[in-house]
Amino acid sequence: MNTNPFATRRLRRRRRAPASGPGRLAPRRPTHWSSFVGPGALIAVGYMDPGNWATALAGGASFGYRLLSVVLLSSLMGMLLQWVSSRLGVVTGRDLAQVCRERFSRRVTRFLWLTSEVAIIACDVAEVVGSAVALQLLLGVSLTVGVLLSAVGTFTMLALQHRGRRTLEASVVALIIFVGLCFVVELALARPDWHAALAGVVPDADLLRNAGMVWLAAGILGATVMPHNLYLHSALVKTHAPDGDDAGIANALRGVNYDTFGSLSFAFVINAALLIVAAAVFHASGHRDVTDLADAHRLIAPIVGTHWAAILFAAALLACGLSATVTGTLAGQAVMEGFLELRLSRWQRALLTRSLAMGPALLAVTMFGQHGSNQLLVASQVVLSLQLPLAVVPLISFASSRPLMGSWRVHGMALVLSWLSAAGILTLNGALLWQLVLAE
Repeated sequence: MNTNPFATRRLRRRRRAPASGPGRLAPRRPTHWSSFVGPGALIAVGYMDPGNWATALAGGASFGYRLLSVVLLSSLMGMLLQWVSSRLGVVTGRDLAQVCRERFSRRVTRFLWLTSEVAIIACDVAEVVGSAVALQLLLGVSLTVGVLLSAVGTFTMLALQHRGRRTLEASVVALIIFVGLCFVVELALARPDWHAALAGVVPDADLLRNAGMVWLAAGILGATVMPHNLYLHSALVKTHAPDGDDAGIANALRGVNYDTFGSLSFAFVINAALLIVAAAVFHASGHRDVTDLADAHRLIAPIVGTHWAAILFAAALLACGLSATVTGTLAGQAVMEGFLELRLSRWQRALLTRSLAMGPALLAVTMFGQHGSNQLLVASQVVLSLQLPLAVVPLISFASSRPLMGSWRVHGMALVLSWLSAAGILTLNGALLWQLVLAE
């Protein structure tokens, strides 16, 4: 018996839907869990983009291992919320933006769309600046040229999708694996204090009192749990159970869960490794004012004793920046189609988002150079943190709704933890705003 009250309507909508784009993928009926692997990798790259690098680098250099607890809690929170997002998509056959459009007034819908676009542009600013810094470190070009070259990299990555979504997913997975290998070497060279790192997993009492820690904690949270990733994940998996029957939904959720938790666990390892390397190399050696990527690249080689540390650092940064461009573009498509029913091709959407992001990026690198670019990176992640509740609260409300989700609704301990996560996000953002008021 079908316990999903919207299964019949969902099947009719899918039969009418086009078969391309992040929210318009052709229905498929896979049977093995491995058939659902792929969307998690596209989501995971958003969890280790250049914005994560900036916040983790500054956190490790300034406070040692003390912010590892924020990295851990943010990653666990991200896994839970992405699980909720994917569940909403699989069960209802609609993404979060579509459900918002159906359930909210036009004014609220457009407000949520605008805030989502701000989040996507803020994220794209981080990717532009991070890729530009990496290209400067590897090729010796100026940051301005690096910003322009990053746009070329975006369209190159998106061109892979013409060979099929699996080709794009495989390319992203290859870049993620490369980043992981780079950090295996970096950790070996950095020789961190693993006892201190383990102690850093316990939340620090100064976390909500120290203005610097609050700022970086909000940045880490925004860089890890990105609002547009919640919209994108539900869009990528909403065709995984096209018939809407219980057996199909159960099979799809099983595969999606493997994909989600496996991919995001790997992303957590990368983020933790980055902060641990920064703490072991810069904080331990007294270079606690290292806050930008270029300074980190310049200092890491002489401190650890080999030039390979700097090369791997820049190469991994470029790989993260290139792969993360895909997430932003696909998320932009998903929110525009879901909220406004307005469809753009991938290259048009990439051109729109990157054009809006390149202005702030070029202004920062032109006026302030490398140091200004890093400040922009961290600030962009704080913007994401402040935007996050506008996606999280509707997501949890919809996913726990019996009329919408039927017997597949989120309930019990999962629901309690979801609302606690939302409360934690609001608390941290409130502490951040309070610190900013006090600083005036």
